[in-house]
Amino acid sequence: MKRLTIFLMTIIIAIIILAGLKGLVSAKMNTGGDENTLIIYNWGDYIDPELLTKFEEETGYYVIYETFDSNEAMETKISQGGTRYDLVFPSESIIPKMIDKNLLLPLDHEKIIGFDQLSDFLLDQEFDEKNQYTIPYFWGTVGIMVNTKEFPLDQIKSWKDLWNPTLNNEILLMDGARESIGMALQSLGMSLNETDADQLQQASKHLANLMPNTKAILTDEIKTLMINGEASIGIGYSGDAAYVASQNPDIEYVLPKDGSAVWTDNFAIPSTMKNEEGAYAFINFMLRSENAKQNAEYVEYATPNEAAKKLLDVEVTTNKALYPDPEDLQNVEHYQYLGLEMMNEYNELFLNIKMGL
Repeated sequence: MKRLTIFLMTIIIAIIILAGLKGLVSAKMNTGGDENTLIIYNWGDYIDPELLTKFEEETGYYVIYETFDSNEAMETKISQGGTRYDLVFPSESIIPKMIDKNLLLPLDHEKIIGFDQLSDFLLDQEFDEKNQYTIPYFWGTVGIMVNTKEFPLDQIKSWKDLWNPTLNNEILLMDGARESIGMALQSLGMSLNETDADQLQQASKHLANLMPNTKAILTDEIKTLMINGEASIGIGYSGDAAYVASQNPDIEYVLPKDGSAVWTDNFAIPSTMKNEEGAYAFINFMLRSENAKQNAEYVEYATPNEAAKKLLDVEVTTNKALYPDPEDLQNVEHYQYLGLEMMNEYNELFLNIKMGL
């Protein structure tokens, strides 16, 4: 009985200690914690964990790392307040909205070391002119993965080729309104940032006509199905396509001739921050060429850091899925934030198309 009592007391004490630690972490995240704590909010599996450890060892900062799965979820959490973040990684399409809502702080470029190493063509874009609030973290395009055992590459060069009746039930479409409706818009010679109601209706009807060729509308499952050879054609991001091709050499990535989207995910400091010095320290740490190289090798997406790119294996930098030739980027567009009302219109149009699949 005495042993049982001691055992139970030990469990109770352990629970109390764990609860106290949990409360301490929660208090740090909500009240700002001590000045040595840096709280980062990023996409899932989007940084080499070894770099977080290296940063902590070099600087003495303690990193709390949280993840999100959509720009909307991230923006909502920051808008609600309560949980403070010192550094966040928004995609370009959500940045104007966050700026308008005063959710991001202007960057002090004098505190940033390595900005001059970033790719010029990704800087000073309409969503953040002169990079007042953000700087690129990773970048890529949207295109077509083709299983060359099933279809020769010369058969699929553009978005419009996907409407060929010979591709019946062959295509995996991305479950994203901007990506899929944008694809239909560009196939018709329009902008993927179109806001004209008549042209959106035209693109919507055109996309609905692609449904006989559409096998499924998915997200991450596209990668698995393409790797396993269970689908012949998949729409996806260039980084995902590069990974798929590394697992299945029959897969080739096509950047459509009639247009594509170029996107960036970006460093930004939210207005909830409590550790500005730590945020700049982390940005500068990640901009160091050797660290940016290591991160690119882990994430397997394209780095915007030209100095880091020079350190990568030539087989990586010559991979056209990750690093297309400049002439192949002539018809690409950056996603623009179109406003809540227009985004609801895109989502409603795409939902109606999915319901008809």
